[in-house]
Amino acid sequence: MPARLRTALLVLLLSVVIVSPAWAADLKLSGVSLDPCGLDDPGNQPDFARPMGASCFVLSGMVDNPARRAVVDTDVFARILDASGEPVLQNRTRVGSIGDVEPGIHPFALRLAVPAGTPGPFDVRNARARGFTAPVRSRAGVEDELLPLEQSIQ
Repeated sequence: MPARLRTALLVLLLSVVIVSPAWAADLKLSGVSLDPCGLDDPGNQPDFARPMGASCFVLSGMVDNPARRAVVDTDVFARILDASGEPVLQNRTRVGSIGDVEPGIHPFALRLAVPAGTPGPFDVRNARARGFTAPVRSRAGVEDELLPLEQSIQ
């Protein structure tokens, strides 16, 4: 019996050591701005503009990953307020995903749909990014085709 117990403990120890957990990592954002999408941006759909629709905006800035390893599946959080101080995106602070962030300082950009008729200018507050040290969801393969809004912003 002691041999079985030792074997079970060894298997348990190896499974804990080999499988590394995906710890969350906080990243700093700087120079964050919210600007209307360009006319040639696929997210800008002037043909569908109507009072009850949405307007395309780009949230951009710089993201700083001070770690030695890439941070993956990175989400961006921010409070975006309109001219009257009301939240633009009701009941949510996660504004999108910027994917993987290599070590160092890099530009980022993501599209947002802001309800049409929302009074500007907009104020972006508490912008931050959070990712993981290992993948936490399935990833697109090299051969997978991305939709226009999933491709990089010009």
